[in-house]
Amino acid sequence: MSRTEILGKVYKMIPPMLEKFHKGQLGRVAVIGGSEDYTGAPYFSAMASAKLGADMSHVICEPGAGAVIKTYSPNLMVHPYMRQEKNLAKGETIESISETVVAMLDRLNVVVIGPGLGRDPAMQETCARVIEQAKKKGVAFVLDADGLYLAQTRPELVQGYKHCILTPNVVEFGRLAKAQGIDVDSEDPTKVCEKLANAFGGVTIIQKGKVDYISNGKHTLISSGEGGLKRSGGQGDTLTGSLATLLAYRKAYMDRIWDHDNDMSADELLALCAFGGSAITRECSRLAFKEKGRSLQASDLTEHVHTAFIDIIGEKPTEESKL
Repeated sequence: MSRTEILGKVYKMIPPMLEKFHKGQLGRVAVIGGSEDYTGAPYFSAMASAKLGADMSHVICEPGAGAVIKTYSPNLMVHPYMRQEKNLAKGETIESISETVVAMLDRLNVVVIGPGLGRDPAMQETCARVIEQAKKKGVAFVLDADGLYLAQTRPELVQGYKHCILTPNVVEFGRLAKAQGIDVDSEDPTKVCEKLANAFGGVTIIQKGKVDYISNGKHTLISSGEGGLKRSGGQGDTLTGSLATLLAYRKAYMDRIWDHDNDMSADELLALCAFGGSAITRECSRLAFKEKGRSLQASDLTEHVHTAFIDIIGEKPTEESKL
């Protein structure tokens, strides 16, 4: 299938903007991350989600991070529920913190786990419990950055779950592969993503690189759209936020909140989300690099999310434009 044909299918999955929709139907997304040392990553992810069209974009983070992230944008809902181990207050436990975060799942379509999370044991354990409950509730999730450490050290958390996407960079991919007994250097580079996806029981993986390999172990797509040449940190957060909104649109499609042909399966839709998120992020990077050159920063991608969506996917006509 050609790139144009794949993006045409992504277009079919995108909900139109209709008067009958109410707040939340086009996406209720949360990013879990943000710690004492890292406040930018969850912001970039949540803002990408919002800019791509999610109705509601939340950040669930550590209190110190929350106070900072709230100053970045009034458009995000910031919940300072997470705790690093050293910051657990008297009477607080990992169990009580986890219960508070897990309680939010009923209000969400999609969760991104990892941006700015860090390796703190309490933060990691809380996210592990969120993943366990998300699977029980059928909530889709994206794992990136330190969220991938959970897949590396506790692969049973994601094993076989068909509503999640892992987004490792070259270093993270190598760690995941090693943990699964796969020698990246001795494998065919065009097949190793497929092999790792199979090792995880068919989860979808986006192997980020010069081109992005996207595989669920059975089918592999290659996203090779032009991107920018600057490798500043934080660009992957635009990807995770974009994926989150597309996964929310996937749910809207499967829930049939508008009239459509209903001719795409859940597995196909997940692959389309992964490809669409990759293509949009690459276009964001291209546009931002064209404007900023070597001065490009992650924040520059944020302002190009909507333009990239229009360029790559295209907007659907409104009811008024059909008259």
